[in-house]
Amino acid sequence: MSRAPEPTDTPVGPAYQGRLLDRPTEDVVDQGAGFDIATLVTRRRVLSVVGAGAGALALAACSSSIDSTAATVSTPAGEIPDETNGPYPADGTNGVNVLEESGIVRSEITSSLDGGTTADGVPLSLTFTVTDMADDNTPFEGVAVYAWQCDAQGRYSMYTDGVEDETYLRGIQVADADGKATFETIVPGCYTGRWTHIHFEVYPDVASATDVENAIATSQIAFPQDMLDEVYRLDTYSGSAENLAQIGSLDNDNVFGDGYDLQMGTFSGNTDSGYVGSLAVAVDTTTEPTLSGGGAPPAGAPMGGEPPRGAMPGMGSGTPN
Repeated sequence: MSRAPEPTDTPVGPAYQGRLLDRPTEDVVDQGAGFDIATLVTRRRVLSVVGAGAGALALAACSSSIDSTAATVSTPAGEIPDETNGPYPADGTNGVNVLEESGIVRSEITSSLDGGTTADGVPLSLTFTVTDMADDNTPFEGVAVYAWQCDAQGRYSMYTDGVEDETYLRGIQVADADGKATFETIVPGCYTGRWTHIHFEVYPDVASATDVENAIATSQIAFPQDMLDEVYRLDTYSGSAENLAQIGSLDNDNVFGDGYDLQMGTFSGNTDSGYVGSLAVAVDTTTEPTLSGGGAPPAGAPMGGEPPRGAMPGMGSGTPN
């Protein structure tokens, strides 16, 4: 006999596959036909199985074994972990705010907003797929994603000496009907003290994406070592291979070291043709963001360091986030 499924405790009560139980004190299998049907199929597939009849669906939901070809169970990803937006967000929390600049809503982010310098590096087309955990993990259409990163030399526009007047590698995209927001960028370099990453914040809509206090999620995407080893052989990324080797592994990173399963991007491609990457970003609007508007780390937290080329203004000898 199959073992009964176990619910998962959440801050707002017991849940199964990301959905709160209708009857919190009862087992998962005793939640009623409506809950059973939703467990068997996603809302996107309900119409395709209505012809089978409600009785057939209820019977299938109560069966101890289900033919995997009859229905696909969609298991939502866990909520994207909150992470610091670091010392260089340009979101108003640390000296400058690019979110109010004209043209910041854009997919191609390698150039500065005024048409100035274009960041050089291996092309990367990166898609964030945002889902709404409070709405059965459906695509979160209309949310705005602000993404920012360092360049191939580890420099952050608007902060690092020499590129403080540039605004490249920063941009906002609005998620489409599938919850997808895509950026055309480059693979970031690796600077001293941090594993290669891209920062991002999620806002309820593009109108609210001018004030970091409106962010409903703040996190970072991690890159796999085998991909970085290939990219960092290029002269464009001088110094990055050495900086990555000093960290050793993701487990030693001061951000990803506590776990990165939900933040590791999926990538394909090569250094000649460029890479295509993606990350699933599940956002739970029923929980309070812990790091929205965080800006620089709190007093006493490590935040200094240098990229391979040029020093960050006002930084000490610690590790930037």
